[in-house]
Amino acid sequence: MSSAHNKSESVSEALGALDRGDEPERVVLRDAVRALLTELSQRAPGRSVEVRIPPFGAIQCVPGPRHTRGTPPNVVETDPMTWLLLATGRLDWAEATRDGRLRASGIRTDLTEYLPLTGE
Repeated sequence: MSSAHNKSESVSEALGALDRGDEPERVVLRDAVRALLTELSQRAPGRSVEVRIPPFGAIQCVPGPRHTRGTPPNVVETDPMTWLLLATGRLDWAEATRDGRLRASGIRTDLTEYLPLTGE
């Protein structure tokens, strides 16, 4: 784990790699995903929606009824690259859902009111 690596810089670094036509390094993408998940949990505190970005992280967020056992009723799941693009406003939620890159089940899973998470 690169604890000395500035998490917000990882988002900029990952987006910079994409702008150059490169894929971000795994550690940079991991740190960017985690930084963006942290930002989402701060903007939408709560425990009614589980957001999963395997293999790098998962959080619970969004105000509402708290989930405690079994499979959560409100789940958002996508891959790290799609999350990076969604969270930074480079990909539209509806488009990602429509083309299957984003899976969202449950009545509270539309996170568009919280996105984008950065000004990038």
